[in-house]
Amino acid sequence: MDTVQEFRRKREEAGAYIRSKTDFKPEYLLILGTGLGQLAEEIDEVITINYDEIPHFPVSTVESHAGKLIFGELGGKPVVAMQGRFHYYEGYTMQQIVFPLRVAKSLGAQTLIVSNACGGLNPNFRRGDIMLINDHINFLADNPLIGPNDDELGPRFPDMSEPYTARLVETAENVALELGIKMHEGVYLAVSGPMMETKAEYRYMRNLGADVVGMSTVPEVIAAVHMGMDVLGISVITDECFPDSLMPVELEDVLAAAAMAEPKMTQVIIGVLEKL
Repeated sequence: MDTVQEFRRKREEAGAYIRSKTDFKPEYLLILGTGLGQLAEEIDEVITINYDEIPHFPVSTVESHAGKLIFGELGGKPVVAMQGRFHYYEGYTMQQIVFPLRVAKSLGAQTLIVSNACGGLNPNFRRGDIMLINDHINFLADNPLIGPNDDELGPRFPDMSEPYTARLVETAENVALELGIKMHEGVYLAVSGPMMETKAEYRYMRNLGADVVGMSTVPEVIAAVHMGMDVLGISVITDECFPDSLMPVELEDVLAAAAMAEPKMTQVIIGVLEKL
């Protein structure tokens, strides 16, 4: 396991490389989930840096994840967007998964806006809907704070009573209302994947109070809260996980549903940025 000093060195080297390419200072970090990379096209781009150019950055291995950091303006605000994220099932450690988040914070990002593709557990949800995350359940059996704590980043025992910032949740609700966009609100449950779940597992998750299930997001949110960042999370429901009518799911189906829902998510995120 890397020491605190080793983690700091890697973050500093990655940050120094990015600063050698641009003096742009982002205030918002956007993480674009599976099939949700098109939002990047709305950014008034200043510079794009490939992950594989940046020292110590992981490289996304998942189809539809481009693997680029895009710096620019969106909704009149300075942002950096991760077009492609990292998952536990790819074999990355939790520290590697949140490494880009730690680097973005060192560059000036104070707010995380995270998106994901997920399965709908709530019977009122349908494929192609979007959901505002108001809480989560961590079934990953790991988290990025295990191991030595860097007190420069945050406290050893961060409070998680409000991981998703109430002010941002309310702003997103108002934006969706103004735009006439149907947006659910609920609890995201994170599992390791990469396999889909069984009927019994879906029943169990729903009984626990989860509205959607996915394979990402929670590690990044934990790391953001640890560093004192504000957080907004939006899920795109790409398949319906109803045990009594469960159908096999292919990646192509997930990407098609994400493409159907992405314009709604994009409008909400831009609207939120404009109001902040």
